[in-house]
Amino acid sequence: MSRSDTEAKNASHRAVDNTENTRLSGSWLIVARWAWMVAELLLAGNFVFSIPAYYAALRTVCTVSIAVVDQCATWQLVPDNMSTLARLHISLDAYAAYTLLINVVASLLFWAVGILIFLRKSREWLGLSVSLVLILVGSSGVADSLQGTFMTRDSPLILVVLVLLFNFIQWPAVGLFLLTFPTGRFTPRWSWLIVLLWIVQLGYFWLATFVPAFGAGIPLVLLITWGSTLGVQMYRYLRSYTPAQRQQVKWFLFVVVVALLLDIVNSVLSGLVAPFNAPDSWFKLLDGTFTALVFMTVPIGIGIAIFRYRLWDIDRIINRTLVYGLLTLTLALVYFALVFGAQHVLVVLIGNNDGIVIVSATLIVAVLILPLRRRIQRLIDRRFYRRKYDAAKIVAAFSATLRQEVELGQLHEHLLVVVQEAMQPAHSSLWLRPPAPDAKRHTPWRANPSLLSQEE
Repeated sequence: MSRSDTEAKNASHRAVDNTENTRLSGSWLIVARWAWMVAELLLAGNFVFSIPAYYAALRTVCTVSIAVVDQCATWQLVPDNMSTLARLHISLDAYAAYTLLINVVASLLFWAVGILIFLRKSREWLGLSVSLVLILVGSSGVADSLQGTFMTRDSPLILVVLVLLFNFIQWPAVGLFLLTFPTGRFTPRWSWLIVLLWIVQLGYFWLATFVPAFGAGIPLVLLITWGSTLGVQMYRYLRSYTPAQRQQVKWFLFVVVVALLLDIVNSVLSGLVAPFNAPDSWFKLLDGTFTALVFMTVPIGIGIAIFRYRLWDIDRIINRTLVYGLLTLTLALVYFALVFGAQHVLVVLIGNNDGIVIVSATLIVAVLILPLRRRIQRLIDRRFYRRKYDAAKIVAAFSATLRQEVELGQLHEHLLVVVQEAMQPAHSSLWLRPPAPDAKRHTPWRANPSLLSQEE
């Protein structure tokens, strides 16, 4: 048996073992499903009763000059935003209805994917845990906007305890999901200890809320917690994942990266661009929309990774995203460098800012698009898809040789070399069909002459 066959067989055995070890049956399955349904009913109650309370908060103006999480509801407007609404001719009720709508739609997407995973994968521990995490996050709303919003000072103690409990387990549950996806097991076995880091992270966030001096340590806590989790995933990807599981992880990570890029764009525009950073900027009214879009990518990525990861070639999508993302960034940098650099030179030399600079920069960028895209494509293929890149070069070289080679023996040698270098099999051989005997050779078909021609 060749080495590749042995590796494929071992990967298949690992996949079967993972499924068997994480599958629930008998009384454990019944208890797990009932516990899931009880938890979902409680979370549904929080979600439904928080919607009217959150809408009422959005219809009022928070009395502080700067929105503070402890004093204002999520995306509740402050007096500085009211002039923006008046300038855009938007009523406060319309803003409240729109913000509530995108919040509820994003949350319901978590609910839908979570329930679908429960219906399809509830026999597996991973299916139950992932569906619970999705619905737990969805019931809290975007940025926890629907987390216990309906509670008042007169709320029963048991209700306060339940809301605090669900708030407490939310982030550790996310860490548990990231550490066990997509196998449903802790690999290596000691990796369950990292869940404790997620609990410590949550406690540190609460502490920083009451003691602002601890806020400076939040980046370090995030680096340790998320870095450890990412390190475990990288280890599992390289050492224990099957090809199908690697595709699932690629889908999930691709969507997470897209969400992070959206969040970074929002942060850069609202923090560094002066017109968007003004207190009365219309862009601040869209903060909830950007956050909801980022929020909605997570259940989409998890759903595709679990159910439809074979639908599209994720490697091709990642390749095209890297190529055109780098191409757009490079062309933008070149364009702005040419425009600002040339304008500065013209002002210094002739004291005039001529509009021809913009036209020239646009033409230069248009000329650079195709050659730059080819260079970036080759760079990405060499760095991230080296094996496919080498195989494509070998096949291209063989195609050129095939057009020139006429001797069968030499062609035989070239073909074996190409297969060996491109596919790297354990063994390779070539069998040529022998020529048929003279008696069995087929002669070209000819039509019988017509009777009319014979008579003539």
